[in-house]
Amino acid sequence: MINFSNVSKRYPNSYDALKNITFTVETGEMVFITGHSGAGKSTLLKLIAAIERPTSGSIIVNGQNIGTLKGTAISILRRNLGLVFQDQKILFDRSVFDNVLLPLQISGFDLKAAAGRVRAALDKVGLLDKEKARPITLSGGEQQRLCIARAVVNRPSILIADEPTGNLDTDYARDIMNMFRSFHQVGVTVLIATHDAELLGGAQQRILTLDHGKLAA
Repeated sequence: MINFSNVSKRYPNSYDALKNITFTVETGEMVFITGHSGAGKSTLLKLIAAIERPTSGSIIVNGQNIGTLKGTAISILRRNLGLVFQDQKILFDRSVFDNVLLPLQISGFDLKAAAGRVRAALDKVGLLDKEKARPITLSGGEQQRLCIARAVVNRPSILIADEPTGNLDTDYARDIMNMFRSFHQVGVTVLIATHDAELLGGAQQRILTLDHGKLAA
């Protein structure tokens, strides 16, 4: 579960990215976060991942208070989070397989067990046949699938994505969204920030709308 209670975030330049935000996302729920550019969507997701800290208020993720976590506790929290951010760094000097393997190496996984997880993640996103390829040879949509595979290889309980369909054509965007829905269907909590109104059309999931740092009524 994710709970925001009266959360505000002010950056050092006195810019208020979020103002007194309160909401709860239940375990296993899928939620879209929408709003104009600069509304605070990315900041909200970074707060959940403890990349940023709230200026005031409390954020509880999987029973942990984000504002008080330090060092090792943050690393442990993030092992239960799958993160797909716009500035995701693909390692172009490594294979597709090695890109997805990296989080497991950092976590100290046995190589044989890790290899099985990597191939399962690549199979889930339709890239198993390209495990030996270099990322530079992949299309934009395939590179995004690679980022998703790397995000889910740790089998996280929460999957967070910031504009995951940005710069993709409509067909690829739909494929990516269907991928996130498939993770949701097996019990993963999914939060997706997007300004793409077309993707939200007919969405049955809850939509939180941010407007200049505030939750719209």
